[in-house]
Amino acid sequence: PAVEVKIEVVIPEKERSKEEMSPNGKASPLIYKVNGTARHYHLEEHSIASNPYHNPKDVVEASVCHVKDLENGQMREVDLGCGKALLIKENGEFHAVGHKCPHYGAPLVKGVLSKGRVRCPWHGACFNISTGDIEDFPGLDSLPRFQVKIEKEKVYIRASKQALQTQRRTKVMAKCISLSNYNLSSTNVLIIGAGAAGLLCAETLRQEGFSDRIVMCTMDRHLPYDRPKLSKSMDSHPEQIALRPKEFFCSYDIEVLTEMQVAAVDVKNKTAVFKDGFKMEYNKLLIATGNTPKALSCKGKEVENVFNIRTPEDASRVVKLATSKNVVIVGASFLGMEVAAYLTERAHSVSVVELEEVPFKKFFGEKVGRAVMKMFESNRVKFYMQTEVSELREQESKLKEVVLKSGKVLRADVCVVGIGAVPATGFLKQSGINIDSKGFIVVNKMMQTNIPGVFAAGDAVTFPLSLRNNKKVNVPHWQMAHMHGRVAALNMLAHGVELSTVPYLWTAMFGKSIRYAGHGEGFDDVVIQGDLDELKFVAFYTKSDEVVAVASMNYDPIVSKVAEVLAAGRTIRKRDVETGDMSWLTGKGS
Repeated sequence: PAVEVKIEVVIPEKERSKEEMSPNGKASPLIYKVNGTARHYHLEEHSIASNPYHNPKDVVEASVCHVKDLENGQMREVDLGCGKALLIKENGEFHAVGHKCPHYGAPLVKGVLSKGRVRCPWHGACFNISTGDIEDFPGLDSLPRFQVKIEKEKVYIRASKQALQTQRRTKVMAKCISLSNYNLSSTNVLIIGAGAAGLLCAETLRQEGFSDRIVMCTMDRHLPYDRPKLSKSMDSHPEQIALRPKEFFCSYDIEVLTEMQVAAVDVKNKTAVFKDGFKMEYNKLLIATGNTPKALSCKGKEVENVFNIRTPEDASRVVKLATSKNVVIVGASFLGMEVAAYLTERAHSVSVVELEEVPFKKFFGEKVGRAVMKMFESNRVKFYMQTEVSELREQESKLKEVVLKSGKVLRADVCVVGIGAVPATGFLKQSGINIDSKGFIVVNKMMQTNIPGVFAAGDAVTFPLSLRNNKKVNVPHWQMAHMHGRVAALNMLAHGVELSTVPYLWTAMFGKSIRYAGHGEGFDDVVIQGDLDELKFVAFYTKSDEVVAVASMNYDPIVSKVAEVLAAGRTIRKRDVETGDMSWLTGKGS
């Protein structure tokens, strides 16, 4: 548990409204007495400047190597006896931080070091090597930072045993100081949606010392959870995939209203109207409602045992119904293919129905799509391509058969539909908030809509992507939602921060991952290095003469390397990747 620093301060009545800020803009380590109830600021032990190690028993110090053992730009995993650290040498200086990515535990020593930060080899999260702070996502926590000292040519690391064991650090956060006298139906910040964007917005506000009321509302019955896991590891319990435990939300006064749907937003009166008639006033609003899966429009679509996977309950229900039975997946989308892969070991048969001639054609291109399709076929998945569903047939109101337009009839006990999604923005139609023809909320690089004080983030927005000359894009992926939520929060606090990040995503099937970075929309060629048949390759997506995206399998950390090159604002030319000579990755590039 975090070490609590208690300084009793009773704030005079007139001062209470002011946010107590320390000079660095973070909340001061105070316990506020508000109407007799103490509100605590939790401070992590290693973020207290005066004395980072309160408990001498918790400290370990070890000599880990000789100064000459590491070259500049090198990283090494070192063992301190009761846990490991990542030792880094850059520009002649040594740094030590946690060695595991707090997201899913990837070994950061296999990641990419560039300009003061290390990027995770698996999913692209980035950490500052001097502070350990998380700078790009996915994941919520930062790395612990350890003290390095050099004596007689030897490098020593001094670390808290607890931090070595947990390998993660939650940033210092403020709490709400106005809770005891608030009006139930008004909040300072209202966040609609409790996915990654909504949660990151709330956490960032608290990390920046914001101490007024924050309310998140969601149609889901759960606190924010790791949605990508719904299709990748389908029988996860809600508690297992929760992004933060319940106590976290209580500790930092982030209120979450579950099973609450907003029906309309009145921007003139700064009020959200809920479906049940409840109204809530706000000062700042974040809309992060994500998207709604498209349903089938064929005959028999209301038959039982046909699912879109939206919740942990949907996922576990599908697993139960599919066990030793026949499954039909409609749509070779990320969701459809991940579900197909997950169910092959459990189901009697798995069939995928898709309009295109190969899976992922628009996203990964034909060659990569074919290689993936082969991998699925060798795992007994049957494909019915270039056709769609014409009818779902039932027996005793339960699904029995799926009829295709090609005339083929498939036996089916359960059907999962993954044919894309539309932004969940219908409730904003009359609001005056700018929405494009496809239903996406239009925002600028500060995540602001056309209405002052109203921000939007995540899958439901289009925003200007610097990487592609500020083309307005929609990037409905997990990492991007995190970044949007953070940028929205910083701009609610008037920090004037613009979004600049390289989109990064991954898909996992049969224990293998495809990683992807950039934005390949409109690519006109694919340059492939490696071996597609062996599923050990890297694919570069080019548009005219420029590389706009990259995908790989079993080729780490190439995607994280390319992401760093693109993040630095460098252009990768098609000719750089055609030769197979990868020196441009370390060179200065154009």
